Formats: sequence, structure tokens, C-alpha cells
Amino acid sequence: MKNEDSASSSVQRAFAIIRALAATQARGGRITHLAKATGLTQATTHRLLQSLVAEHIVEQDASSRLYCLSIDFFALAAQAGNAMDLRALCRPSMLRLCASLGDTIFLLVRSGFDVVCLDRSEGPFPIRSFTGDIGGRVALGIGQGSLAILALLPEAEREEVIRFNLPRVREYGVLDEVYLRTEIERVRQLGYAGRNTGLLEGMAGVAVPVLDRDGRPVAALSVGTIASRLSPDRLPTVVELLQREAAAIGARINPFDATLRRPSQSLARPDAT
Repeated sequence: MKNEDSASSSVQRAFAIIRALAATQARGGRITHLAKATGLTQATTHRLLQSLVAEHIVEQDASSRLYCLSIDFFALAAQAGNAMDLRALCRPSMLRLCASLGDTIFLLVRSGFDVVCLDRSEGPFPIRSFTGDIGGRVALGIGQGSLAILALLPEAEREEVIRFNLPRVREYGVLDEVYLRTEIERVRQLGYAGRNTGLLEGMAGVAVPVLDRDGRPVAALSVGTIASRLSPDRLPTVVELLQREAAAIGARINPFDATLRRPSQSLARPDAT
């Protein structure tokens, strides 16, 4: 029993070092810094680091002597996440939302300067949307789901998208830079995008961003419905349900999921529907 307790303690200490290294991954960490971050002695920290190096989980730079997590570690993490891609992960949430709200639910992901409809759960009301069916795409900035993603991007990245997409946005005839920036700021303040823009007559939508553990928008959950079903009284309920599911999804997102970089890869898989 004592040996088992000792082994368990060593595992916990090793993971404490792995987490400390993850926090310093951009620059690497020295034994003194890692010992201080984990509360371990330098001797214990050194011993555990050598064990992790032997297992190819940690590597040490030959010149700086700094430790960092190895490529093998990230490859292992990527393999662990392959069992469920973003589309499969979101499908139960989309079915729950569709059943609870009685409206069509969209899963949108970014693809360069566009958003792509990665999945769609059909409600009973006939609607029109900017992306259309699964696989459809539209410029970032057009539609509620697109705005939910664009508004939460890092500032420099957001500005680059706006600069590139403004000519495309203006093609819709109603939107200009002032309007787009006003909507972006509104989304950032409220935490959701929801307004009948008039671009699709009789249609309305509301969307929330799906954030990863670093707070970066990787997708959006969006409700598309007829305008009469998104009254001011109903809107808070719709937003609350969307945000609850988005938070649950965000906590489980695999950062190595290829869907986040190449949405078409998931769309091409026949078993992903």
C-alpha cells in the first residue's frame, strides 16, 4: 500500500511539472523556476524532469538548458483527441437545442476570411440563411454566427479580417464599416449576436461564440428562425440555452482537432453526419 501511495504521489508531482512547463512553453523553464511553481524541491524537480525526458515527454535545449514539453507530448495529446471531432462533439447539443427551441440550429466554424456551416439541425419552420445547407460559406461579418466569431477574435486578427472583408460586406448593399464595427462592439458587450438586420426579409437569428479554454472563438452556435419567433421576451431564454451548450462544448474542445483549421475535412467524412 505504501508503494502504491508513493507511485501515486510521483504521478501527481510529474503532472504538476507538466502543467508548469505548459505555462512557460513559449520560453521554456529552468529547474529553479519549475520547483518554485510546483512547490517541489529542486532535487525532486530534477529527478522527475529526467524521468519525463527519458519518456520523451519533456526535452531540454542543449544550449540554453531550458526544459519544455516535447513534440511527442503534443502528438500524444492530438491522438487522444481524435476520437471525437468538433462536429461529432456538437451534435448532441444541437439536437437538444433544436428540440427545446423548435428552431433550426447551425454550427459555424471559421475558414480563413469566411465562416462555413459545419452542421445543421432542421427545425419545423421554413427558413433562409446566409450559409444555406451544410458546407455553405459566407464572409466573416455577415450573419449572426459569423459576427459572434469575428467579434471575439484577437484585435489584430479581427482588424485584418475587417480590412479584407469590407469590400465583400458592402456587396450586400446595407452594411458598411461603421455598421459592422458597431455590431462587433455590440456583440463584445452582450456576449451574443442577435438582431434582425433586414438582409433576409422575415428572418431573424441569434448566435453565441464557442470559446476554447484560452477564450478564443473556434465556432458559433446559431439559431435561425422567422422574425416573429425571436421576440424581446423570448430572446433571453434562447441566449441562455445557447450559452449553456456553448460552454459545455468549449470545455471539451480538442485544440488539435483538424476541423478547427480545415472545416472541409470533416464535411468530407460520410460518417460525420
